[in-house]
Amino acid sequence: MVVRTGPEGEPPDFRQALASVRSARLRPEVTLDETPGPSRLAAYTAAFLADVCVDTVELASGRLVVLHEPGGHEAWSGEFRLVTYVRAALEPEMVADALLPSVGWTWLLEALDAHGAAYGFPSGTVTRVISESFGSMADEPPAAEIEVRASWTALEPDLAAHTEGWGELLCHIAGLPPLPEGVAAISARGPRRAGAGGPRTRRR
Repeated sequence: MVVRTGPEGEPPDFRQALASVRSARLRPEVTLDETPGPSRLAAYTAAFLADVCVDTVELASGRLVVLHEPGGHEAWSGEFRLVTYVRAALEPEMVADALLPSVGWTWLLEALDAHGAAYGFPSGTVTRVISESFGSMADEPPAAEIEVRASWTALEPDLAAHTEGWGELLCHIAGLPPLPEGVAAISARGPRRAGAGGPRTRRR
């Protein structure tokens, strides 16, 4: 059997997957940029960086990596694996909540389910980080973050629902309220907003 690939040597399923990520509908506060994927993790890889910004202030950031192994990967039980890292600043008292890690993990699964993503074999960690300053930096207030590291197997090459669920997770940990009824999300592709990558603020 001869498998025809695209002009850049990528298999059709991988090209479809990347196109579906780019066409995902995300909230206007989310900007998405494409970046080279990590090598050696799979035959074909790609990565996307996202920021959640309001009034030029970055509230959360994340990375979504698409891995594709034609014919399937034994450890994934599928051909596509999505890997993500998401983080956001929080108030220190929120980080002290013992339930925060389990709640953070639930946010991810609920977001994927809400958008109808077909997935299996999810795994990951939720980490609470708090930093206190001493010595000449003693006047700095405590800083706290939540970090979600996760991966799951996509059961289809169409990754739009997965990307939209991931975008919802980003907005959730950034502390954004749900979109008002009747307000639509926008395509993930678009110019990068001014202020992305700038200072972050703690969620109130």
